[in-house]
Amino acid sequence: MTKPIIGITTLNWPVPISGQVLKVQGMFESYIQAVDRAGGIPLMIPLTLTEEDLRGVYQRLDGVLIPGGGDIDPVHYGEERHPKTNDIDPNRDRIELAITRQAVDGGKPVFGICRGAQVFNVALGGTLHQDIPSDFPEALGHYYIPPEFPREHLAHEVQVEEESRLARYVSAPIVKVNSRHHQSVKKLAPGLEVVARAPDGVVEAIELPGHPFALGVQWHPENITAQPEMLRLFIQFIQAAANSSHQNI
Repeated sequence: MTKPIIGITTLNWPVPISGQVLKVQGMFESYIQAVDRAGGIPLMIPLTLTEEDLRGVYQRLDGVLIPGGGDIDPVHYGEERHPKTNDIDPNRDRIELAITRQAVDGGKPVFGICRGAQVFNVALGGTLHQDIPSDFPEALGHYYIPPEFPREHLAHEVQVEEESRLARYVSAPIVKVNSRHHQSVKKLAPGLEVVARAPDGVVEAIELPGHPFALGVQWHPENITAQPEMLRLFIQFIQAAANSSHQNI
């Protein structure tokens, strides 16, 4: 059986090489390995594609993975930029918002991780808390980053809604997760449902009912696939992509 092709949007960072600083587009290996381990073929999506070329790439994909990264420009949800909002990449915003909307409209599986969950909400008309500590001084810590904390550090629990698809995927009402974000869902986009929260009430997962697979999680399951329930998220995503591929034959 042909493996489904999963498009993974990339990030852009400067790399010093031979006295020059060159721009490199790519993605952390953990995402690639998680897709591969779950049975998919990862394919990197460049940030410099035109709208027409992006549509052409999208048509060849069986699923879309929107990974973690910097903040989304709040212009996309009608707000002024907070002083703590940073690491904005206009091309990444453009590519990810567009392909997420295409996947939702086209019924193609889409999985958003950390920033990707926020992109999912903004793409469909939602807004974000631009800095959790500023909006909720009493909130739990949500920003546990290397080198002080390993990427697999389990920061807190999340409560999963019992009747959600996410609950079926992870087979548990409470899961422990890692956490590397300072933003989160504020106003939920029309049609989406909150399906997991941290103990402080911060939204940790959203999904779109009636879609083959449209899920956003605020943690980083790609770093903790040693936990069977986290690997199952990728397996379910890849299975949905495989089913989508067969329907399009």
